[in-house]
Amino acid sequence: MVGNGTPASCTSAAVVAAVAKGGIITFSCGPAPVTITMQATAKIRNSTGPRIVLDGGGRVTLSGGGKRRILYMNTCDQAQGWTTSHCQDQDHPQLTVQNLTFADGNSTGDEAEGGGGGAIFVRGGRFKVVNSRFVRNRCDQTGPDLGGAAIRVLSQYRGLPVYVVNSTFGGAAGQGGVCANGGALSSIGVSWVVLNSVLSHNRAVGRGANPARGGTPGGGSGGAVYTDGNRFTVTIAGSVVQDNRANEGGGAVFFVSNDRTGTMRIESSTLRRNPSDGFETRGFPGIFFLGARNPTVTGSTLD
Repeated sequence: MVGNGTPASCTSAAVVAAVAKGGIITFSCGPAPVTITMQATAKIRNSTGPRIVLDGGGRVTLSGGGKRRILYMNTCDQAQGWTTSHCQDQDHPQLTVQNLTFADGNSTGDEAEGGGGGAIFVRGGRFKVVNSRFVRNRCDQTGPDLGGAAIRVLSQYRGLPVYVVNSTFGGAAGQGGVCANGGALSSIGVSWVVLNSVLSHNRAVGRGANPARGGTPGGGSGGAVYTDGNRFTVTIAGSVVQDNRANEGGGAVFFVSNDRTGTMRIESSTLRRNPSDGFETRGFPGIFFLGARNPTVTGSTLD
């Protein structure tokens, strides 16, 4: 439990300590909504146990104050403890964040592991987002492959997907994420299942694409979602992806499977007003796609 029933008891230090301890973490901050401004990034210790749940009860906002990343998990970071000999493919920790708002996270300047992840950075184990909101998060504004103003994920156990369920990224003008690539989500070699969620008003603001054109810093792809790697999948179902923008490719989604084995599905969703200022795949507005075959679209609107 974070807090003893009062807003004043719900401090950054209490969150950092609870996350380091692990387990199921809830908040007792009083009956009114509360914002906890983080004075340090909460980091998961890889030896804390297989399951970590961070549950805000729908009343808690964790804020980076525009200065720092909010939450960090990395099974290959020796400083957080190595628990297996194969850190990139282990089944733990299994992290779920739910019923929380992540606001004003900022990983600008932190380019370890390639950077990105303004609110949350994850490498290894398993990761899930449920009923949560991400607003005004930031990461570096230039650079190829660097991305994920809200979330950056590298490696998941046995290639299993990250689930994002009933969550919002941005939602209104001025509330979206801004990063070189992936104004909301970004990954390399990771699969995603995005269900019943809204991704809007996010921006990929880099210049020069990926890899960077000569004389440019690189980036600018995936206004909402940036994915790269070899064999991975992306499923977007029951969701709205709108009013995102990319300076280069994929105003809504940038998907590149380097060995052309990756696949993408869009089901019962609406993708609209996602301009790609540089390039996109013909017939799929807002999407740049290189994979095994064209995206499978059922019961959806793309315009």
